[in-house]
Amino acid sequence: MFSSVMNSSFKTSSKPTLACEIADDRVLAGRISENGEVLETCASYELSPGSVVPDLTENNLRQSDAVCQTIRDALGSVAGRARDVIAVLPDAAVRVALLDFDALPATQSEAEGVVRFRLKKSLPFDVEKARVSYQAQTSSSGVRVVAAVALSSVLEDYEAAFRQAGYSPGVVLPSMLAALGAATADRPTLVVKVDARTASIAILDQQQLLLFRTLENTRGVNITGEQLAEEIYPSIVFFQDTYHLNIDRIFVAGLPDSGTALPALRAATGAEVMELVSASQLGSSVGSVPRWRMAGVVGALVS
Repeated sequence: MFSSVMNSSFKTSSKPTLACEIADDRVLAGRISENGEVLETCASYELSPGSVVPDLTENNLRQSDAVCQTIRDALGSVAGRARDVIAVLPDAAVRVALLDFDALPATQSEAEGVVRFRLKKSLPFDVEKARVSYQAQTSSSGVRVVAAVALSSVLEDYEAAFRQAGYSPGVVLPSMLAALGAATADRPTLVVKVDARTASIAILDQQQLLLFRTLENTRGVNITGEQLAEEIYPSIVFFQDTYHLNIDRIFVAGLPDSGTALPALRAATGAEVMELVSASQLGSSVGSVPRWRMAGVVGALVS
């Protein structure tokens, strides 16, 4: 998780009640209810083609004024008086990596330096020009770090769009990490989230993130269940060989025709397969908002 003050934590002292996702074709927004279990209201506003082009190294907001206005429209329809927001960015704009260490230094600055050093050779940009945030979790062999890294210039463009729209992006997340907040992972669980450019895969067990991959997706959201099963199969095999566990459950997000895709995934894997975002999490607020697109916003708010 990134924050405006760049602390290396996945928690904030006062979590925003608003979340807003910028995708390449639309802006999605939602406000969580007081009980923190369901979206009170949500909205989806389309962007003109080419307004946002997600990328790790290039300018993402090609029509920044239009994006800013769409953020203002989307959040304005759900925010009420709230102005603090969780900003959810395209997965193609942020690199997420799992790193294993025997141990990490006790001080945050030294630990971040070690994480940056490990990331250095795997990035297509200078890590010194990037923002890095991470979460450390204890593993059987030491410490596993979930690190998110993005060019400062890319993040600053997104943050500026929110601020110009009148909102404060105190927390910034890539879409897949946000979506994981909607997943229950008390047993081996695979989460797959599809968008127009990528297919992101995460495997969790006992609330621990064990595998994370973002794959190029040339078929977009029209990928079939059979094709998606073919894409994720190598990750499932790798997980099984590494941890000697079978996937019990699969959550899917980002597919408009999940009615045919879910049975195909079930047949290919033998796992229980369901949509990541349930109708109950959106309550009666969904209206014409596409539920299959709401995983980032819902996960950011209900986690």
